[in-house]
Amino acid sequence: MATLVRTAVIKVISPTQGTKIAACTFVQNRNISGRAMREALPPPPPKPAPFDYVNKDYTWLRSLIDRTTHRFDDNSKVIIVEGPVAAGKTAFAASLADDLGMKHFPEANMDLHYIRPNGVDLRSFDDQVPEDTRTFDHVNFNQNPNHRLAANFQIMMYVARYSQYIDALAHLFNTGQGIVLERSPYSDFVFLEAMYSQKFLSKAVRSTYYELRENTIEELMRPHLVIYLDLPVSKVQEAIKKRALSHEVTSKALTPAFLTEIEKQYKNKYLRDIATHAELLVYDWTGGGEVEVVVEDIERLNFDQYTEREEPKMKDWRLPREVDWADQRALYTNQKHLLMNLLAIPKLDIPELITSAEDCYEREKVISAHPAFRYELGYAPGESVTFKNKLPKYHEYI
Repeated sequence: MATLVRTAVIKVISPTQGTKIAACTFVQNRNISGRAMREALPPPPPKPAPFDYVNKDYTWLRSLIDRTTHRFDDNSKVIIVEGPVAAGKTAFAASLADDLGMKHFPEANMDLHYIRPNGVDLRSFDDQVPEDTRTFDHVNFNQNPNHRLAANFQIMMYVARYSQYIDALAHLFNTGQGIVLERSPYSDFVFLEAMYSQKFLSKAVRSTYYELRENTIEELMRPHLVIYLDLPVSKVQEAIKKRALSHEVTSKALTPAFLTEIEKQYKNKYLRDIATHAELLVYDWTGGGEVEVVVEDIERLNFDQYTEREEPKMKDWRLPREVDWADQRALYTNQKHLLMNLLAIPKLDIPELITSAEDCYEREKVISAHPAFRYELGYAPGESVTFKNKLPKYHEYI
């Protein structure tokens, strides 16, 4: 049996017997619908074809003939799947997205920073560059969480989640297709706090992180729904062993204390905060669960009931005019570079976040000597001139 808690509503869920509701009556609303319900309903009216936001800008002139809300339907929602390490989020999120007809965004990782658009992985240069300029990802963190680069790793993870969330919003606004993400920039602080509690990073780094977060997070639109897959720490440890990834099984970071702090930050801070803005479903995932049962619970949620002007829940998605929707769409489609620039807060007094100019120079010499970096991105040699190739406008951020 698995236990589900949606804000103040408590239900008991069995993967085989479905949902038993105690002391609560639900009214079916046509909001998000799963595959089975969509197949039982009359075909929806046709929507405009997806807009090629990867290669084109959404201009003011286009907004006059391409209305954003005309693309939306009941499933044009943002769903976030959260949970501890090895809880099974990826398989669940992918299956959920498939059932709901949404786009699945796997969890953001350091590949967004280290794998360049030309396909070269910067991690391949680590044995040739100074230690302070080497790459540092989740594998390195698990092996050596006390390394000075661990602080920069966590900040770069926030940047990766922030970048991915902008891309996800751009996809929703330009296609009308809902999105399912694993974790988000809103929950990233959970890991920052767990690292701080174990002294993996300093108080100054923690302060800088929150300065970056405060400067950027309000530019996004909060999710409609957060699903938390709950596992006690003992079961998380068992799941880590069962997954059998060497850097996790032998990890110096994934200690009971670290995992307990993650659980504490999730339940005492993140879930409480996000529930004021989004719907929340919390499942006891100790024995796993069925996606179909979760879909049934999602179908019972009425996202349209929050209509009061000062009601915080769904407030981000109650834009009053079509021009406001167009402005948000243009922001995420055309101006991602401006949002990413908000992360550029100079800090020159925190050793863990500073790399010497000499070391940076040595790193650049090694990388620029590689044949793949001989020409600037988007350029290639011609017979007599160097000309620019056509590239997607999002290439700098993916």
